[in-house]
Amino acid sequence: MSSLNASCKKCRREGVKLYLKGDRCYTKACAIERRNKVPGMHGATQRKLSDYGQQLREKQKLKRMYGMREKQFSLAVKEAVRLPGVTGENLLVLLELRLDNVAYRLGWTSSRAQSRQFVGHGHLLVNGKRVDIPSYKVKAGDVIEVAEKSKDHKHLQECIGKTKGTKTPGWLSVDNEAMKGTVLNIPVRADIDTEIQEQLIVEYYSR
Repeated sequence: MSSLNASCKKCRREGVKLYLKGDRCYTKACAIERRNKVPGMHGATQRKLSDYGQQLREKQKLKRMYGMREKQFSLAVKEAVRLPGVTGENLLVLLELRLDNVAYRLGWTSSRAQSRQFVGHGHLLVNGKRVDIPSYKVKAGDVIEVAEKSKDHKHLQECIGKTKGTKTPGWLSVDNEAMKGTVLNIPVRADIDTEIQEQLIVEYYSR
């Protein structure tokens, strides 16, 4: 199975777009647009989920959306529990602050999967220092920029060209001429457009 089909199958399994394949997700070629059914011969007759099943599906949905392994994700949940405030909202904020997600939100990559590669290959600097860890957490005031030698990167140039005129999340600012972005503040739940019922995930881990 190709990585494309595998990614599309994940979206069909969750019944929503997880935006795993970048530009394709915004076209009629998207699997959700063409065939919004759970994969497998019984997809059309899927039974109603139990409370546990709903909790599991929300957890899988969010984990896949941000491209995280189970261990990574469970550690993020534990960190969210330790923080003051609402645990589910804390979790979403922690995921948004990942460097790979920030690069995606700035419009420098077409998907979070591409962002993980972009960060992992050392194309980004945070406050002038190279960071190649996709899960690195940015902070308010941090400046993220493309390394000088990477500014002509083909996919970067393509993405910037496609995102001109699009809106950057309010907690970020971007200067595509300088290829530099700034974390203006830590996002709150209202800033995060992720369609997820985060409380179900908290309940899943509270069993």
